[in-house]
Amino acid sequence: MDNQRGMVYLVGAGPGDPGLLTLRGQWCLEQADLILYDYLVNPRLLSHASPQAELVCLGRHGLGRLDPSRRHPSPPDQGRLLSQEEVNARLVAAARSGQTVVRLKGGDAAIFGRAAEETSALEAAGVPYRVVPGITTALATGSYAGIPLTHRDFASCVALVTGQQSRSPRTGGLRTDGTAHGAQPQAAPAVDFAALAKFPGTLVFYMGVTTAPAWVAALIDTGKPPATPVAVVRHCSLPQQMVFRTTLSELPELLDEKKIRPPAIIVVGEVARAQVQFDWFSVRPLFGQRVLVTRPTGQAAALVEQLDMLGAEVYCQPAIEILPPADWEAVDRTIGRLDKFDWLVFSSANGVRYFFERLLHLGRDLRSLGQVRLATVGPATTQALAQYHLQADCQPSKEYRAEGLAEELAAKARNQRYLLLRADRGREVLADSLQAAGGVVEQAAVYRSRDLRQANPEMTRALADGQIDWITVTSSAIARSLLGLFGGQLRLAKLAAISPRTADVLTKAGFPPAAVAAEATNAGLVEAMLQSDFTG
Repeated sequence: MDNQRGMVYLVGAGPGDPGLLTLRGQWCLEQADLILYDYLVNPRLLSHASPQAELVCLGRHGLGRLDPSRRHPSPPDQGRLLSQEEVNARLVAAARSGQTVVRLKGGDAAIFGRAAEETSALEAAGVPYRVVPGITTALATGSYAGIPLTHRDFASCVALVTGQQSRSPRTGGLRTDGTAHGAQPQAAPAVDFAALAKFPGTLVFYMGVTTAPAWVAALIDTGKPPATPVAVVRHCSLPQQMVFRTTLSELPELLDEKKIRPPAIIVVGEVARAQVQFDWFSVRPLFGQRVLVTRPTGQAAALVEQLDMLGAEVYCQPAIEILPPADWEAVDRTIGRLDKFDWLVFSSANGVRYFFERLLHLGRDLRSLGQVRLATVGPATTQALAQYHLQADCQPSKEYRAEGLAEELAAKARNQRYLLLRADRGREVLADSLQAAGGVVEQAAVYRSRDLRQANPEMTRALADGQIDWITVTSSAIARSLLGLFGGQLRLAKLAAISPRTADVLTKAGFPPAAVAAEATNAGLVEAMLQSDFTG
């Protein structure tokens, strides 16, 4: 095989929940030079991509698909739906140029995803490819919408049917195809609706919303009872998931009355009866709440995961960015004098990470710490220290901020030598308190904190339109930056502050938070949101 030839991976992205991507699919995204993704794919999956990867969205974005990544889809394809032939040509050309390409598809690529057409084009061009399965929407519907597609009393089999149909010019019958929205339909076998009407199980219709009047009439005309239970599941597995129940004959009216648009899947059969349902998904405490997380890029994952597990739809808009020092010279000199200190004091997890990365970069290891003791401002910083197999000798027992740490250290501070490892900006409370208690203090700025000057325009529009319910504020620096990014628009969402001090910054600016964490941790912040009278 030509060494310059690349590889194409057809990857199923699942129905929407980013947690449903397979490990193999994640690996493919991490390797990709080019990612061509359907517009209904959750953009949070793009966080697995390399920073150097080119991202191309094959279609439009909507609010339900706000892109939280730091990169945006590349022109010229953004904003229009490519024909299948254009997609095939793009895959072949990129692979022939030596690129690793991921074609990221919603659900499973082999279920109405036109995978056969793309693999045929790749085979004809001699391009190697692999197919990675994804969770198709029908299967997710059974779990996330509480509609068991099989049931010992009602259905022992399932049929997956595409509702995207065209009129057969010769027979006048309905025929189906898996054509992507906006593309030209190709000839496909006519559906045997008489057989489907007699099918002794559950029917699941993909892409059937706009054509429902036609296929509903065909089913009823061939013997399917008009009173057959039906469930419509929109945005399956996402926090904005909605479930509508009706009967087969009344389905077209429901779709029109509720103005239900794709993406949606339609379940036809006895399993769609309300008394058969089970629901764990929509009863989660933050279900349907849209939460904007403002932590720096690369540091939001833990909070995002907690909110996601509780049902929130989470978007990311960093308010500050964390950078290494512009010049390491002063830090390097300090690292060469670690034996001169009794304590290393870390006021953030960022300080831990940047300090130890620099220590290792200089060819040193943990033995350089000698007998020095370690102090941290709170659990998150202590956890960051543990990643280097180190334990904190001192952490505040109650108040996880500079005042709390100063109180813990001050009692025995006299003649102790402290090195404070911190950001290039921030309060001097800790240094002043230790010096006042008789300690000898030096400080080293091991990272920089910078305010972002401009927010993602999609986030700004969403906030202005009242489509963000919560904004998490996890430091005083982030609070001040958010005031500059959004100004008065912050009043259009509920603010959740991680500490009384952060809350005080917001309140003094005229934006009192709806929730204030009792403990300055991610868990404390989430708990404050859950306890707030403003939730839901």
